[in-house]
Amino acid sequence: MAELKTRKTKASVGAFMDSIGDPRQRIDCRKIAAMMRKATGSRARMWGTSIIGFGSYCYSNSAGRNFEWMLTGFSPRKRSISIYIMPGFRKFEPLLEKLGRHKTGKSCLYLKRLDDVDEEILQKLIGDSVKLMRKTYPTKK
Repeated sequence: MAELKTRKTKASVGAFMDSIGDPRQRIDCRKIAAMMRKATGSRARMWGTSIIGFGSYCYSNSAGRNFEWMLTGFSPRKRSISIYIMPGFRKFEPLLEKLGRHKTGKSCLYLKRLDDVDEEILQKLIGDSVKLMRKTYPTKK
């Protein structure tokens, strides 16, 4: 199996945030970063060239290879902000019902704007997902 292409880097999170072209999205990303910092107690790190991640966990695949990935993170994309809720959403349906306008993928929550959702519910969703990850996997700050 190939190595993961997306890994922690030493690139500047601040410089990346400053490079976000849409001023509204830049503000939203700074707020989301603060939520994730609060939930994890970890500082932001770049993962690859466009993902800001917080904390990390170790997991093994079916072949027994070990990998490291972020506990939570996000990436500003043209159409939306992708927020990574690593355990997925099955256990968080009641929160999703209260969240506001969003879409989901397997572990991605897609928001057009932070104004579209209840920020307190988003903070709880991020925090609860981090707690679940810490119960399930060995984690690092």
